[in-house]
Amino acid sequence: MSSRKKPSRIEPFRHKVETDPRFFEKAWRKLDDAIREIYNHNASGLSFEELYRTAYNLVLHKHGPKLYDKLTENMEDHLQEMRVSIEAAQGGLFLVELQRKWDDHNKALQMIRDILMYMDRVFIPTNKKTPVFDLGLDLWRDTIVRSPKIHGRLLDTLLDLIHRERTGEVINRSLMRSTTKMLMDLGSSVYQDDFERPFLEVSASFYSGESQKFIECCSCGEYLKKAQQRLDEEAERVSQYMDAKTDDKITAVVVKEMLANHMQRLILMENSGLVNMLVEDKYEDLTMMYSLFQRVPDGHSTIKSVMNSHVKETGKDMVMDPERLKDPVDFVQRLLNEKDKYDSIVTTSFSNDKSFQNALNSSFEHFINLNNRCPEFISLYVDDKLRKGMKEANEEDVETVLDKVMMLFRYLQEKDLFEKYYKQHLAKRLLSGKAASDDSERSMLVKLKTECGYQFTSKLEGMFNDLKTSHDTTQRFYAGTPDLGDAPTISVQILTTGSWPTQPCNTCNLPPEILGVSEMFRGFYLGTHNGRRLTWQTNMGTADIKAVFGNGSKHELNVSTYQMCVLMLFNSADCLSYRDIEQTTAIPSTDLKRCLQSLALVKGKNVLRKEPMSRDISDDDNFYVNDKFTSKLFKVKIGTVATQKESEPEKMETRQRVEEDRKPQIEAAIVRIMKSRRVLDHNSIVTEVTKQLQPRFMPNPVVIKKRVESLIEREFLERDKTDRKLYRYLA
Repeated sequence: MSSRKKPSRIEPFRHKVETDPRFFEKAWRKLDDAIREIYNHNASGLSFEELYRTAYNLVLHKHGPKLYDKLTENMEDHLQEMRVSIEAAQGGLFLVELQRKWDDHNKALQMIRDILMYMDRVFIPTNKKTPVFDLGLDLWRDTIVRSPKIHGRLLDTLLDLIHRERTGEVINRSLMRSTTKMLMDLGSSVYQDDFERPFLEVSASFYSGESQKFIECCSCGEYLKKAQQRLDEEAERVSQYMDAKTDDKITAVVVKEMLANHMQRLILMENSGLVNMLVEDKYEDLTMMYSLFQRVPDGHSTIKSVMNSHVKETGKDMVMDPERLKDPVDFVQRLLNEKDKYDSIVTTSFSNDKSFQNALNSSFEHFINLNNRCPEFISLYVDDKLRKGMKEANEEDVETVLDKVMMLFRYLQEKDLFEKYYKQHLAKRLLSGKAASDDSERSMLVKLKTECGYQFTSKLEGMFNDLKTSHDTTQRFYAGTPDLGDAPTISVQILTTGSWPTQPCNTCNLPPEILGVSEMFRGFYLGTHNGRRLTWQTNMGTADIKAVFGNGSKHELNVSTYQMCVLMLFNSADCLSYRDIEQTTAIPSTDLKRCLQSLALVKGKNVLRKEPMSRDISDDDNFYVNDKFTSKLFKVKIGTVATQKESEPEKMETRQRVEEDRKPQIEAAIVRIMKSRRVLDHNSIVTEVTKQLQPRFMPNPVVIKKRVESLIEREFLERDKTDRKLYRYLA
């Protein structure tokens, strides 16, 4: 018989622990007395360790809910007493009393929180109650701040103090700071709902009225200064006694009421708005306008729009004014001055804003291309500067002027027309020896090459190469031809036909002395260069001749080839009629008349005299050597009477030549595009061709269409059989 062992069991503790039924009341009375002493500023005699243990035991013995409720009632009672005291405070003492009581309540809360720390850590999180300190803040908010008699009074007092400060009074900022900090400590929603939102509404009303008053009596510049001052004041006010987040909000209110609502009126204000600031170079006001309207939506775009309109309008007046067109150099100088002025404004006042610079460039490009003579005038300006203007200038000045000219050049849509004129003017400078500096000339070429590529300047560079080659050829001619005797010395410049802007001209009859040596040079040159042909350009050369007049005066005259041919005739005749001169020299009539005008009618250089005396040359005029000619200079330079600008027929001829030169370029672009795309519609061809040729000139859609038709005729392209607007490339 087996015996089994019974399992052991632990019996529960049967002794019942008896607690004092009045334990909570006694403990709470002790805590209640302590809290009263704390609020009465008598906390120095309290034992916080004993009070903490008392609160600890209450929570431990499950009296946490009753303790929490009693604490709430206790603090409400104390706050009611404080509320009465605050409500009784009069005038300026109201905020002082409120702040004093707030400080008392804050200190009391910190001590109470320390006593009830165990409840804060154990009971409150478990039961999802508000922590002791936060509970005290909520009770202050509901009992004090939002009490019927304090709530409105507090807000009115704060807003009144701010209004007084805005009107120039000095207020107690320290008190304001502590009051608004109290609202912030109570929670962001309290600060925003009980102060910030009404503050912003009142501010909007204040600045709306003030802006209306200012705009009626102030100029735009003065108004902007007042607006800037108000913005600065509000920023400082926020930094002194408000939440930092209020800064953006109050700034937005001031900007809306003082700037955004009056933007158009301010910018367009007569006699003081943006246009007046631009005209009068008011950099400080422009800087302020740019800075302030940066805060306004579409502020900068509005300024740009008004500036663009003004620049286009003044630019149009400038380029279309007939009086200003009389002097091309002054015309371009005015453009450069205008560009300098606005560049300075953009850099100084508009913080070198790229969008403003782009807008300015767009405006200049618009009005410069309104006058189709701008390419010619810009070339004439460069010609004037590289001829004589830079003789005393250093290289930096030269570069500065050329860089400025290149800015205008970039705006030109007809860059090929500029190239045509520039080539003519460069040729005249080089052939007449009037180029002030070879380095300056080459610097300009480098700039054009950088801007437009090698093709743009290849012929211009060829002109420089021709001059160097010509110098070497002339030296070889004299070295290889020693038996020239008393023949005149010649310096021949051999120009490659494709590189120089020479036009076919009839060679005039050269004097026998010149003809002999020129024929010898022809023989020498053609003997060393097979397959080439020389044509004398007598309309382009110059000559130095020695003259002895009837009064015994001797001079060396620097004249053109045509003038030389005329003057040499008087070695064998005392009097010659216009018809005699024309028949003997075979100089074209227009050139001959200009030549005779410069020899007979220019004061101080009239080496010939004309009968009858008149300003114009007629077919019946007779010419004599002026025996009474005198000059202080031994070397006398006699220029040819000529207009600086092209005449209308010359202008039309140049334009026609440019149009002809454009045709093969347009055709080449069309072929390039069609070769890569194979099939393309008409509008796409026009768009692509314009895009490709825009750096040189703006092709006319009508001309593009004609070039397409020409290519179809020559079987480079064909029309699609179903869609007539579609083109196909033929390999």
